[in-house]
Amino acid sequence: MNRVDQYLQAAERDNTRKSYASAVRHFEIEWKGLLPSTAEAMARYLADHAATHAINTLRQRLAALSRWHADHGFPDPTKSPLVRQVLKGIRAVHAVPDKRARPLELVVLQQVDAWLGAAIEQARSTGDQQALLRHTRNRSLMLLGFWRGFRSDELVHLRVEHTEVTPDQGMTCYLGRSKTDRQLQGRVFKCPALSRLCPVSAFNDWIELTGLTEGPVFRKIDRWGHLGEEGLHASSLIPVLRSLFTEAGVDSPQAYSSHSMRRGFAGWARASGWDIKELMEYVGWKDVKSAMRYLEVSGANLQARFEQGLGKGG
Repeated sequence: MNRVDQYLQAAERDNTRKSYASAVRHFEIEWKGLLPSTAEAMARYLADHAATHAINTLRQRLAALSRWHADHGFPDPTKSPLVRQVLKGIRAVHAVPDKRARPLELVVLQQVDAWLGAAIEQARSTGDQQALLRHTRNRSLMLLGFWRGFRSDELVHLRVEHTEVTPDQGMTCYLGRSKTDRQLQGRVFKCPALSRLCPVSAFNDWIELTGLTEGPVFRKIDRWGHLGEEGLHASSLIPVLRSLFTEAGVDSPQAYSSHSMRRGFAGWARASGWDIKELMEYVGWKDVKSAMRYLEVSGANLQARFEQGLGKGG
């Protein structure tokens, strides 16, 4: 691989390359489509999968096929009026509500943190190194993920040498790339030290336990208590969290995902009086539409607003 190819590869996220390659394979191998393709073939492809695939999945497949045509110098059939109209019809016929992860509310965060605290002490007293590592890592991952509102890809790309702790004040984390950083400019994220449920002390406990000085912050731990060299994958955070919530006795642990921490923090911040603009800046949302996907008015708050209005009207 020459230097030009190396830089071209670095400019695109691994997950994007893999998902695009998977989409092209699905079109060519599973659906038996021919590339380069036509607008009519693209329309048939969408129609054949409209009932079984989510609209976002279909859009991602079209994006991959569009990229393939552009890379190979062919006209892009995915931009044709026919394809756009078919996609619009699929949205109308197969409209379904978005499946969203349950927000990690503060009371649940407290429940899980209390369980982790007890589990860490138990592991330390019994000499269970595997459990001690796993619980200490998970505590740091959960608290930092919540209070910083990190996405799963941001958590797994944190590196020890790019993280700095200021005692009794907080910590800063530098990320060279993230999902919203399209220009790969990098960004510094700050997180304060707290009197309880503190992400900074949990991070310090993890680093002191492992002795890590560089490389990924959050790593795999094998059954014998050995810490891996590579970081966790973003896709592995969902099973990690659901397993943790199951152990901690949280109701319906399968309703949570890695987005739960981000959604939970957003809800907490809004309920605590944060302005939408400062919340967007802190979390890293680029537009209000993206932010509002994570914010919901609870049924209790909605009822209180209506009752308050009824009272004034009377």
